[in-house]
Amino acid sequence: MAHRRARLTPFGRLLIVQRVDELGWTVAEAASAAGVSRSTAHKWVRRYREEGEAGLQDRSSRPRHCPGALPPRTVQAVLHKRATLKRGPHHLASVLSMPRSTVYGILRRHGVSRLDHTDRPTGATIRYCKDRPGELVHVDVKKLGRIPEGGGWRMLGRSTSTRRRGGGYDYLHAAVDDHSRLAYVEVHPDERGETCARFLAGAAAFYASHGVRIQAVMTDNAMNYVRSQSFLGTLATLGVRHQRIPAYHPRANGKVERFNRTLAEEWAYVRLYTSNSQRLRALPRWLEFYNRRRPHTALGGQPPISRV
Repeated sequence: MAHRRARLTPFGRLLIVQRVDELGWTVAEAASAAGVSRSTAHKWVRRYREEGEAGLQDRSSRPRHCPGALPPRTVQAVLHKRATLKRGPHHLASVLSMPRSTVYGILRRHGVSRLDHTDRPTGATIRYCKDRPGELVHVDVKKLGRIPEGGGWRMLGRSTSTRRRGGGYDYLHAAVDDHSRLAYVEVHPDERGETCARFLAGAAAFYASHGVRIQAVMTDNAMNYVRSQSFLGTLATLGVRHQRIPAYHPRANGKVERFNRTLAEEWAYVRLYTSNSQRLRALPRWLEFYNRRRPHTALGGQPPISRV
C-alpha cells in the first residue's frame, strides 16, 4: 500500500506511462502534469517497459542485501532464551550480553515481543485471530452504574448526598467479531438468560445485515449462558455453536473484554454527563464511529468495517 502522502498510486503511474507511450508526451511533460520529478516518471516508464503493469505496483523498501544483519544462530539463541526463561528484553540482554534494543528488535520481528500474549507455564501463544468474519463472536455483559439526574459523583464530587443518589445499573450486552472486531451493543436492565437470548438474536440480525453469519459464540461460564434454556435454545435455532472459555481464564474471551474497557474509556467516562439518558443517547453515535472510522491497532490502523 502506498504511504499516506504518496503522490502516485498504481493508476497514476499507469497514467504517466500512457501519456508517454500512447499520447506522445515527453517524460518531462508527464512528470509536470502528475506533480512528480522527471526521474520518478522515468522510473515508472522504465519499469512498465521491462515488467508490464506488474512493475507499477508498490515494492518493499527492504534492501536486497543486509551485510549487517544478525547471524541466524544469534537470532535463534535469543528466541530460545525467550522461550525457556520467559523474560523481557532487559533481562535477556544481560544474559546474552547483547544490547537491549537488539534483543527487542528480534522479538518484535518474530511476533513474540509481548509476554502477555503467551501462557507463562506452557509458553503457548494465546493471541489469535480467526480467518473469516463470523467464524467466532465473543459475547459478554458489562455492568455500568446509572447516572442520576443532574450528574453523578464524577460531576458533583464524592459526598454523602451523591452516594445516596444511585439509580441502579445498566447491563451492556456486547458482541465482538473475532476476525473484524465489528461490535454490537444493546443496553438492558438485567443479564438474565432470556435477555441474553434476545440480545443474541439481535446480534445475529446485525451481523447478517453486514453479510456475516455467526458460526460460533464464545462466552464465559456464567449461568445465564450455560444453564439458560432460552439462551441455549436461541443458539440451536440460529445453528450457532457455543464455545465456553476454560474455567478461571477470562483472557480467553479477551477481545470483548478489551472492547468493554474501550467502551468505558471512550464513551461511558470520556465526558461528564448530566443524566443517564444523555449518556445512552451518545452510545449509537460512538458505536458507529468505532465500527466505521476508529483506527484499530490490531487491524493495522484500519476500522473494523474494513475487514467485513
